[in-house]
Amino acid sequence: MIGLADPENKEEPVPESAEEKQAPKRRVRTRKPAKAAKATKAEKEPKPKAKKVERAPLAAGQVHVYSLDGDVLKTVELPPVFRSEVRTDLIRRAVTAAQANRRQPYGSSLTAGTRHSVRWSGKGHGVSRVPRIRGTMIGAQAPGTVGGRRAHPPRIQAVWAKKINDHERRLARNAALAAVRDPALVSSRGHRFDEDLSLPVIVEDGIETVDTEDRAAREGLRILNHLGVTADIDRAKEGRHIRAGRGKMRGRRYRQPRSLLVVVKEADHVRRLFGNLPGVEVVSPAALNAELLAPGGDPGRLTVFSEGALEVLRSWSP
Repeated sequence: MIGLADPENKEEPVPESAEEKQAPKRRVRTRKPAKAAKATKAEKEPKPKAKKVERAPLAAGQVHVYSLDGDVLKTVELPPVFRSEVRTDLIRRAVTAAQANRRQPYGSSLTAGTRHSVRWSGKGHGVSRVPRIRGTMIGAQAPGTVGGRRAHPPRIQAVWAKKINDHERRLARNAALAAVRDPALVSSRGHRFDEDLSLPVIVEDGIETVDTEDRAAREGLRILNHLGVTADIDRAKEGRHIRAGRGKMRGRRYRQPRSLLVVVKEADHVRRLFGNLPGVEVVSPAALNAELLAPGGDPGRLTVFSEGALEVLRSWSP
């Protein structure tokens, strides 16, 4: 009959075995659908890199004048003294003379090593003819004995000073000035500075009127950072080390590498900005010499001039 199911076609359930009844049924975890990616703040477009401003190439004998923020204000011509010949022999001669003229006379006491009561037994006793302390065989007072005097001690009459002509000293100073504009010589001394920096570094006269009442050293470091010479300050700081030899016990324990030389008209005021930075020296144009511009006789010190100090040098003959 229509509408009635055939009883013979019914599917009988398959009986489960005993093992299948005892085994626990495993749950199948269904994977959750992936969430749609939301746009977050972290997914930002990469910022375009700031392009360096290409500066016009400098003509021979010209340098940039920088502001206190490191921007190029203008271009100026260097004074004629910077065109002098770099004479390393004259620079070494002037520096050696300056160092020798600072030496202080020293010597031992005239009675050092002779404060003994000694006698000499004479010849024919089968012993060396050495002055000996009375009543003993201990040698004393002679240069070859323990505690005896020195054969040739340093004497205060020695003349350590070295003479040099004024004309040679002036030529050496001008030669050292000419060397500070050569990047190869400055780099060979170990100084570190930005590659696009024109040497010597010329800064506007505002550097001499900066307020130095509060946190002067921090302000000076900020100015040098804008100019691109802070790496040289770090080099001098990291290079400080204990001196080798007896000098470490005589008030000169540490040695400090030389860093920047800052030349300004008002050195006393600007010294509050840079005087406490490691290896930095601040001087006026009148105080320039070969030893300041070429420490140790090696020309090419990294130097910073103010505009006013540079104008003072225009009256110097090469």
